[in-house]
Amino acid sequence: MSQPLPPLPDPARVAVVVPARDAGVTVAIALRTALDQQPPVDEVAVACDPDDSSTRDAVAPFLTADPRVRLVDAPGGRTPDALNAAIAATTAEVVVRLDAHAELPPGYVARAVATLRETGAGNVGGRQVPVAEAGFAGAVAAAMTSPFGAGGAAYRTGSAAGPVDTVYLGVFRRRALEAVGGYHPGMDRNQDAELNLRLTAAGYPVWFEPALSVAYHPRTSVRALAAQYHQYGRWRRVTAALHPSSLRIRQLAPPVLVSALLLALLQAIFTGWWWVALTAAVGYGVLLLAAGLRAAPRLTAVVPTAVALATMHLAWGLGFLSGPPRDAPGPTRSSDDR
Repeated sequence: MSQPLPPLPDPARVAVVVPARDAGVTVAIALRTALDQQPPVDEVAVACDPDDSSTRDAVAPFLTADPRVRLVDAPGGRTPDALNAAIAATTAEVVVRLDAHAELPPGYVARAVATLRETGAGNVGGRQVPVAEAGFAGAVAAAMTSPFGAGGAAYRTGSAAGPVDTVYLGVFRRRALEAVGGYHPGMDRNQDAELNLRLTAAGYPVWFEPALSVAYHPRTSVRALAAQYHQYGRWRRVTAALHPSSLRIRQLAPPVLVSALLLALLQAIFTGWWWVALTAAVGYGVLLLAAGLRAAPRLTAVVPTAVALATMHLAWGLGFLSGPPRDAPGPTRSSDDR
């Protein structure tokens, strides 16, 4: 158990940290939403690979126009390395994580800082709000906000404030971040959830505030969505190895589903009982269509939403079952399960 956090000063200095990779098209919008916060933030650090010319060119005008903005080198551009580099380049008591593809709504920082002060939490965050009006991205947005797709994760569907396992992005007390060693440098994905588990284990609560929300732009194709969720599943397996007690039933559902479908198929192949595999597939398809009908914003989006849900389930489950990447960290860093 780490030392309790002292009361947050009023006013508190605030730093926004932005890990940016191939973000030349979007990082300027993200920075404007950070710099337009009221009251103004004190520091903004963008960390990216020195060879990422498109991102650096997009940030360059801000460096000359606003002394609060600085560019930090993060060779390789990996997200945990970029986050740690940006955090180290700032000094403010409050650290706001902002993705280069996200946008902070007006009043976000002020509300988050007030919540930190009121709750004594080490990190506060809110909802991830998928923004897409049409096409497959719109179906993905509907699927992400469905309980059948989100699995009950508070940052996707939550409505009540309180302590949670993890939140989207995050607004941190610097002392809490430093006490647990910042972002795990080995976590290419799922680094937020892994960090939040260490914060909670160290006695720094992670607090969900539904009034906080950040726009998120979903993937626009089945292939891109499958690749994304396959990585999510593989890296959640890494987090489970680091923190065994963190695994939840909702996270076991996709690998159990994939295993059940594969077992039904194998049984059909070896026994000739194809009705078993057909029954499993049809039953799952009916559930997908029912969930799509409930989540889709219009009737024509029901089937695309069902496809998005199936892609999320199967890719995540296959990723989890395929195991961690070769370069993934082992369980020696975990502190909550010793």
